[in-house]
Amino acid sequence: MQRRLFPCLIALSLLLLATTVQAAGLSRAQRAKLAQAQEAYVAAVRWSDFEAAEGFIDPAYWQEHPLSDLQRERYRQVQVSGYRERSSGVGADGTIERRIEMKVVNRNTQAERTVMVNERWRWDAEGKRWWQAQGLPDLWQGQ
Repeated sequence: MQRRLFPCLIALSLLLLATTVQAAGLSRAQRAKLAQAQEAYVAAVRWSDFEAAEGFIDPAYWQEHPLSDLQRERYRQVQVSGYRERSSGVGADGTIERRIEMKVVNRNTQAERTVMVNERWRWDAEGKRWWQAQGLPDLWQGQ
């Protein structure tokens, strides 16, 4: 059932995204690249491939917030079991902001929990691509 539902959720998310980015005045090429970037990023996160997800994070963010070996190891200890966009909008600076509900399973204890994370996508006019400017999702909020 979940395998059939996942493509429908992606299609619905892309429809909502298209409506949001049209309101932001983005070009057709920018909208297409945003959809591609977000779809690939979601796939990486959904499969708990955080190393691949790192490739979508804004290099300026990495300069200010590099991951330690301990942080990388923490990402290896979790399995993402759910990823759902709850809302999206356009920031005052033209970024695309999304609120995401994630379900995460600790690989050691098999305990599942739900966390809410924010994503902010920024257009890089020079590189002609979108970057996720919030970093990897904080799956340990308040811990």
